[in-house]
Amino acid sequence: MRAPVYVATLAAALFSVPTTAATAAAEKDCKPKYSQRMASSIIARGQGVMTGLGGASEALQAGVVQKAFTALSAHAAHDHASAATYEQYVRVSATSVIPFLSNALTDSLTYPMDRLSNGNALLALSTAKGSLYRIAADALRESINLNRRNSEGGLWYFVYPYWSYLDGMYSLAPFYTLYSLTRPGSNRTASLDDMLLQFDLLWRHTRHNATGLLSHGYDASRTAVWADPVTGASPYVWGRSLGWYTMALVDTIEILEKEKAPSKYKASLLDKFQNLMPAVLKAVDPRTGGWWQIVDQPGKAGNYIESSATAMFSYSLLKGARLGYLPKKLAPTAAIVGARAQKYLTDHFVVENADGTLGWNGTVAVCSLNSTASYEYYVGQPILYNSVLGSASYVLASVEVEKL
Repeated sequence: MRAPVYVATLAAALFSVPTTAATAAAEKDCKPKYSQRMASSIIARGQGVMTGLGGASEALQAGVVQKAFTALSAHAAHDHASAATYEQYVRVSATSVIPFLSNALTDSLTYPMDRLSNGNALLALSTAKGSLYRIAADALRESINLNRRNSEGGLWYFVYPYWSYLDGMYSLAPFYTLYSLTRPGSNRTASLDDMLLQFDLLWRHTRHNATGLLSHGYDASRTAVWADPVTGASPYVWGRSLGWYTMALVDTIEILEKEKAPSKYKASLLDKFQNLMPAVLKAVDPRTGGWWQIVDQPGKAGNYIESSATAMFSYSLLKGARLGYLPKKLAPTAAIVGARAQKYLTDHFVVENADGTLGWNGTVAVCSLNSTASYEYYVGQPILYNSVLGSASYVLASVEVEKL
């Protein structure tokens, strides 16, 4: 879908782009491509390549790098050398996960739902029947069937009984959808219905009526120390978990549209996206243009602007505006806010290293519901320098800004 004209107009105003064609072209040529610079830095650090030594989140680190580099490769298609570099790194990353993700039963027990973030790249590389990429993609799909569920059919995020997180949707939904629509004999209707169910259950259990935002997750048994006695929801809106969910919505809608899925699936997700993103816009910090670690507690002592969530919301808003997934009245604001957030990230969290690479700061290491899930817990978790969960999300947001 072609980007609306207003998006380019807003970008020009926001970044003070010269209005003449000659000066605009000259500035475009010399303007740094932060997406490519950050991607080169991720490659230089060897991030997104699975070793088996990086803990349960290592599969997610690989998956989000694959997704970011796939988007960047398509965006840089006119630069054949750069595009080839990103495509090759996707292959290196996808190849690295094969030894760890090719056994469905082990996958479903050893790694959180985040493991599924590798599925789209594995599918793209599954050109030959019987290839190792296809074996791994099929194992990941089978692992969804083996993943434990609560009494409502909600997938456990990991090993914690009956707990479902927003986080897992970014990994689950785009892969589940693409596999169901492109692989013969994949029980398409049942799979797509199940994909919608996972979005719906999280929405029903975790949505805050007052703000329209979604909290981190829920316990279907309502026995966790943090669980709401009625809904089972955790008490706080954690930025990155909500960011995973918004990205899952916009990416899955795009796949449903591209693969010409029955309209009811896109309509259901589009309704959620169009209801959720106004709440995200309302929660943006007006001073910085970023989003707080605990989104629904702005300015509270200990709270801070968190870089990975800000990148994820920037990406979701910009992509939603570009593809026409937001109402026409809201899309201009979404484009401005998304672009402003990416600029704030560039100015405050991107670190210029002496060797020419870019560092990345301001991303919280991890927040798990296997905790008290208290306010003090969320704001007390350490910041991880060069977290690829943040830097790869920044690549995605930067690609969207550069498309303006």
